[in-house]
Amino acid sequence: MFPTEVYNLTVIPGTRNHKGYFIEEDIYKLVKIDSSGWAFICQKNSTCHYVDPDNLREISPQS
Repeated sequence: MFPTEVYNLTVIPGTRNHKGYFIEEDIYKLVKIDSSGWAFICQKNSTCHYVDPDNLREISPQS
């Protein structure tokens, strides 16, 4: 599970949201992980999804 201070994430190919829809492979920010275990992520502060935290990958910060 990811701590809330991790912000730059991507999803693995084939990731679906809590409704079963595929979500775009892009860079997301982790907003929170709720009590039921879903990660709430947002893309460019406009599109947000609940996803399984196991489908998230941290992006290495660029120097």
